[in-house]
Amino acid sequence: MGTRLDLQTLLEGLQEGVSVYFQPPPNVSVTYPAIIYNRDYASVKYADNQPYNTRLRWQITVIDQNPDSLIPDLIAALPLCTYIRHYTTEQLNHDIYNLYF
Repeated sequence: MGTRLDLQTLLEGLQEGVSVYFQPPPNVSVTYPAIIYNRDYASVKYADNQPYNTRLRWQITVIDQNPDSLIPDLIAALPLCTYIRHYTTEQLNHDIYNLYF
């Protein structure tokens, strides 16, 4: 399990020219194509009523004007990644994934 900064570095290295944001505030102007990610869930394993293993799940959203973008394929190829859904709004394509990292 890596840190959030390790995930940031991984996402930034997927494809040149893609902006990567962690929980961008509303006043930040997002440039596209973009990857936006945030913590979504924590899977915890217990023994003797004590947590011994915690793994964070991250929600990753790929936003691109190009409906045939290759960025979603790069995200989908990551280990422990699950495709959730796709939607289009304001002529931007959104692909959402869950990633345990």
